[in-house]
Amino acid sequence: MTIEQTAVKEKPAQAQPAQVRPAMKLAVTSAKTPDFVKGRRDFFKYRDLGVTKATDGWMRAQVTSALTGMTQPTGWHYHVCEGQFVYTLKGWVELEFEDGTNCRLEAGDSVFIPGGMLHQENRTSDDLEILEVSVPADMGTVAVDPPAKRKNGG
Repeated sequence: MTIEQTAVKEKPAQAQPAQVRPAMKLAVTSAKTPDFVKGRRDFFKYRDLGVTKATDGWMRAQVTSALTGMTQPTGWHYHVCEGQFVYTLKGWVELEFEDGTNCRLEAGDSVFIPGGMLHQENRTSDDLEILEVSVPADMGTVAVDPPAKRKNGG
């Protein structure tokens, strides 16, 4: 029996209580009529995918695109959230994390960043396009000093 067959035959688990997870609604968006919203960085544009409204703020999903390639680091920061998932659709972005991890995400690559983890974006391609998902939707950003573990603060 395949996993798909098993999933169909099993009874769905009971839904979480309303106070834990809000009622969800269907959200359909079209690239032909994008809904651009204000975001954290002026050198990116942000396309809302309707998930924030559909989940009553439980989750956010957006496509973030570079207006021009970023050549200076954003500065060290962390996000006030449960977690942030980034999937690279096009181009590349170089990231650095407090634990010493450095990575260059290219098309098809992804990263999950736990809430509160210090990081910074160092550079991007001119054509960067990423899918970002965060829980909850309202994700705060807090600037911090470079972590002590990082050489020269960067």
